[in-house]
Amino acid sequence: MHSIATASAPTPAGHYSQAMVHNGCVYVAGQLPIVPGQTAHHVGSIEEQTAQVFANVRAILRAAGSDLDRLLQVTVYVSDMELWGRFNAAYAGLMGDHRPARAVVPVNALHYGYHIEVQAVAALDDTAGSA
Repeated sequence: MHSIATASAPTPAGHYSQAMVHNGCVYVAGQLPIVPGQTAHHVGSIEEQTAQVFANVRAILRAAGSDLDRLLQVTVYVSDMELWGRFNAAYAGLMGDHRPARAVVPVNALHYGYHIEVQAVAALDDTAGSA
């Protein structure tokens, strides 16, 4: 097992790795829609936040040797279930025909006033996980 670190995604602010790789899978830690390298926290619309958070997830996946089309499972934390429809439309636009397993979990609040946080699991290559 080994950790993944890339400057193309936000630097962890706590005691965790951006992702861990083990047994053909990459486990991405919860990502906020923070723009890498910026100290100001622009919240923006849920559509903007969805695009940024998945840009961060994609950067980490690519650093590990994977990508969004290899996502197996996605957990999405949203601060307001009223945003679910708009998030879902933005997510569908990013994922296209790919439909990883997913859970959307309502939470009271997220760091810096963001409305979305995403954690994910992806295969490292097309044969990972096949039996």
